[in-house]
Amino acid sequence: MQVLLRRLAHSRSGDKGNTSNIAVIAYHAELYPFIRDQLGVERMKARYDGLVTGPIRRYAVDRLGVLNFVCEGALGGGVSRNLCLDNYGKTLASAVLDLQIKIPDDLASHLR
Repeated sequence: MQVLLRRLAHSRSGDKGNTSNIAVIAYHAELYPFIRDQLGVERMKARYDGLVTGPIRRYAVDRLGVLNFVCEGALGGGVSRNLCLDNYGKTLASAVLDLQIKIPDDLASHLR
């Protein structure tokens, strides 16, 4: 089955200068491998096309069930320098949760 990432995980963000940090945290350890395998740098670049102008790096923290993405050139020059309110890290972190992730049907009981 395909479900929105928000049913498998939540996200957190942080901003520093023109860089946004986005963490995707699985609700259950059983769901994390599917998130890890399907949410890579290329998919994040496609999701943030036109918003993130620099490189994106992914760090997997497997023992905690977390993917951490560092997105450079994500804040239009920096939060305090940008006139656009919509591309703060919180908005970017929320937007990733609308991606579809495929999981086996037998894990449906772990969804939120």
